[in-house]
Amino acid sequence: MIMEGGVMGPVEEAVRSDVEQLGDLVGVEPSLSELAYTLAGRIDAAATGQCETCGEPVAQDDKLLPQLTRELRQTLAQLLEGRAADDDDDLGDLGSPD
Repeated sequence: MIMEGGVMGPVEEAVRSDVEQLGDLVGVEPSLSELAYTLAGRIDAAATGQCETCGEPVAQDDKLLPQLTRELRQTLAQLLEGRAADDDDDLGDLGSPD
């Protein structure tokens, strides 16, 4: 969610950078990454007190911030969870006689 003037907030910018480092996204990873971007944009909007649609200042409602933060952490953990199995060294089984 890009804020007014085409500028991303700091949380969304960091999340996009982190996801970009994962390389090619496969399976459900594109969906999870889009969810992460949306959640990060909502967190940035709540933190800055800007309307998500128009970017105008609004009364800050940070009651949702803890819930959004937890959801973002869980979404990012799911993205990384699928990668943990892929990180095995292809040569790690050289010691086995098979």
